Amino acid sequence: MTPDRQPVLEGELVRLRPSVPEDWDALYAVASDPLLWEVHPAHDRWQEPVFRAYFDGGIASGGALTIIDKATGRVIGSSRFDNWNRQADEIEIGWTYLAREYWGGTWNREIKRLMLDHIHRYVGTVIFTVGEGNIRSRKAMEKIGGVLRPGTVDRPMAGEMKPHVIYEIRKPA
Repeated sequence: MTPDRQPVLEGELVRLRPSVPEDWDALYAVASDPLLWEVHPAHDRWQEPVFRAYFDGGIASGGALTIIDKATGRVIGSSRFDNWNRQADEIEIGWTYLAREYWGGTWNREIKRLMLDHIHRYVGTVIFTVGEGNIRSRKAMEKIGGVLRPGTVDRPMAGEMKPHVIYEIRKPA
């Protein structure tokens, strides 16, 4: 069964819905904070032309989700389902960023729980590709139960190839 990569998901804190081109202003307002990208391999993503390419890629992917704070109605970030591999029975969750005032785990845990619960109806394994030196994201992956796969993969970021590690979370038995 083909995964539904643009669901509407709702938890206690957040609502995720398909991203649309009209989300540009609100999402760029969040992403234009350079500190969001400080330890990320794409450390230049706060710059408008770089973020524009990222945003357009998300819309084109058919898997981008806009994250909204349910209490305020404010757009607070984005995440994405992408790179579905039918043969491997896996899909990637990633490209996630949140406004800094939503850092600290609670928000990310709910977002990832909603996304995992949804997508595990379609695939057995979810992978997360994280910059090797992105300690903040690596710790977040460990907090939600990500298991580190051996080795690294290179991905283009900020104009050069950067090593990434892969975490996986399998569907509960």
